Amino acid sequence: MAAPRPIYLDYHATTPVDRRVVEAMLPYFTEHFGNPSSTGHIYGWEAEAAVAQARDRVAAAIGARSEEIVFTSGATEANNLAIKGVAEAYLDRGRHIVTVQTEHSAVLAPCRYLERLGFEVTYLPVQADGLLGLANLEAVLRSNTVLVSVMAANNEIGVLHPLADIGALCRDRGILFHTDAAQAIAKIPLDVEAMSVDLLSLTAHKLYGPKGIGALYVRRQVRVAAQLHGGGQESDRRSGTLFVPQIVGLGTAIALGLDEMECEGRRQLALRDRLWQHLQVAGDVTLNGHPTQRLPGNLNVSFAGVDGAALLLGLRPTVAVSSGSACASESQQVSHVLRALGRSPELARATLRFGIGRFVTKEEIERAAAATIDVVQNLRSPSVAVR
Repeated sequence: MAAPRPIYLDYHATTPVDRRVVEAMLPYFTEHFGNPSSTGHIYGWEAEAAVAQARDRVAAAIGARSEEIVFTSGATEANNLAIKGVAEAYLDRGRHIVTVQTEHSAVLAPCRYLERLGFEVTYLPVQADGLLGLANLEAVLRSNTVLVSVMAANNEIGVLHPLADIGALCRDRGILFHTDAAQAIAKIPLDVEAMSVDLLSLTAHKLYGPKGIGALYVRRQVRVAAQLHGGGQESDRRSGTLFVPQIVGLGTAIALGLDEMECEGRRQLALRDRLWQHLQVAGDVTLNGHPTQRLPGNLNVSFAGVDGAALLLGLRPTVAVSSGSACASESQQVSHVLRALGRSPELARATLRFGIGRFVTKEEIERAAAATIDVVQNLRSPSVAVR
């Protein structure tokens, strides 16, 4: 008899595809398989209509216009198109970019790439609670700053940056503002007009949609230089045959997420607070990030006096959880996010990121908390230390 699968609490890494999303996608693999660029017959028209509906849904989720949505292969490509595309398109305006030390690697890596091409990038520190200080941002803005990139919700510690305040600051100075909203879309309200956002990246697999599909919002009159050239799809901003089933999945996932965002947010918040209450029984546990200004389903905690590798190994049969970003899981380096918060290497390694999602139950939270406390206490016991 197969062993029971561990409780899945890694929803920030990826989410299972909702069955309702799968059902919406399936016909576009078989019956409605047309290419949306084939406008001479019904097969192309059906695909084109499905893409248009999904584009409308993505736009409505963030208060944008449909024509401002560019479909991509995910948030990584969207971030690259936003950052490198703006840098190339506005060379005549300046070569200074501002971002934050705790950004996802899909933002930091394009910025480092641009540094090798002669751009100057300012990597702002964060406060002890993980939030960006507006005064620090304002102090580094220059006449040649072309772009500010600050994520909506941090993928490790879940903190929510003040997008509206950042956007207003940038708008007043004529600086473009990009936000990576991969972890935030359909989890918190987003409005590109109210928040003065010029570019916004998102992906489907963080909100119960398929992997391999995302989108970039580009405000009208904002220019981005294409990074993929070919057939001129997406108004020549991102060439390549559109992946219709995934696009349908993205649109469906966003629509479902918006419908359930308020009630699901309350439910996840209650589960998160319950988990945090339980984990404090272990003692010497530190919460990473602002206690309330964070995603409702995020809990990132560090356990003092525990070996990080042994902690994950001990939990593996019972709880599927990570120590940080899934995109950096192959690296043995200490989380750059926790370093920015001032955590010691030892404490940073003894960190767990709990991601609570749509299909997590109260009973699973209780079991996961008990298992975590048990592993932590066992690792701290003198008998373990002697071995």
